[in-house]
Amino acid sequence: MERRGFIKKIGLGSTLLGASGAMSIPSFAAQKAEPTFNMDFAPHFGMFRNSAPDGVVDQLKFMADQGFRSLEDNGMLGRSVEEQTLIAKTMESLEMRMGVFVIDGGENWKVSLTSGKQEFMDNFLATCRKSVEVAKRVNAKWMTVVPGYFERNLPIGVQTGNVIEAYKRAAEIFEPHGLVMVMEPLSDNPDLFLRHADQSYMICKAVDSPACKILYDIYHMQRNEGNLIATMEKTWEEIAYIQIGDNPGRKEPTTGEINYSNVFKYIHDKGFTGICGMEHGNAKPGVEGEKALIEAYRKVDIS
Repeated sequence: MERRGFIKKIGLGSTLLGASGAMSIPSFAAQKAEPTFNMDFAPHFGMFRNSAPDGVVDQLKFMADQGFRSLEDNGMLGRSVEEQTLIAKTMESLEMRMGVFVIDGGENWKVSLTSGKQEFMDNFLATCRKSVEVAKRVNAKWMTVVPGYFERNLPIGVQTGNVIEAYKRAAEIFEPHGLVMVMEPLSDNPDLFLRHADQSYMICKAVDSPACKILYDIYHMQRNEGNLIATMEKTWEEIAYIQIGDNPGRKEPTTGEINYSNVFKYIHDKGFTGICGMEHGNAKPGVEGEKALIEAYRKVDIS
């Protein structure tokens, strides 16, 4: 991928590139770009902070030079318009795609859409409308949604109905723009309502919109139910986005028990051309840890 003229092309001052205002991009210009990954793996900011320490542009340039074709940034919604624009222009210049960001409406998700309370519905839908503008600004298509915690005083069917209604309303916001909210089953604690692939599949079928699909996070699903390939096969038609993390530890592939070579072969053989987000930490610290992470992905990438 041609990198010359990068800073000139995006037309942004050096004060936006890092705290010091110094451009670090030329330090990478002399390096030969590594081969592009066959799977579309998407790192996040901070994953290569030691190899590219001078801000978001520096990190994006480093990612592209290592062969990564996409980025995901859970916190994009909270960034300033100036920084969102900077990221988008940089990615366009580097021919990178934008992965998910989180539709985060604050602490209300802990109280949850399962409750059916109007105040939480209103907050969620307002955040969805805001997310449309951000998605347009950063050329995003997918946004992560989570329904939140169980509402213990309501039957599970009523809670499910409340979530379906909220997502139907959100789909009405996203569908005209070609945007997709991807609901993510989580394993962080037992209070979370959405935990399984079949549960997510059922909600997608009930919402019945191309704007409502599943984010299949392999780390969370290994913890919650395992049997990864068989589960993906049963729910495949509703899976629009995939995230990665080995278990235990939630670090890069090859550091835990998941056979990512087999999992990625299955995903590739299904014809998946979407993004696989690298939503995990680094197993080892520093520059050496970042090199080890990249090598791990080279090892499990499909040929």
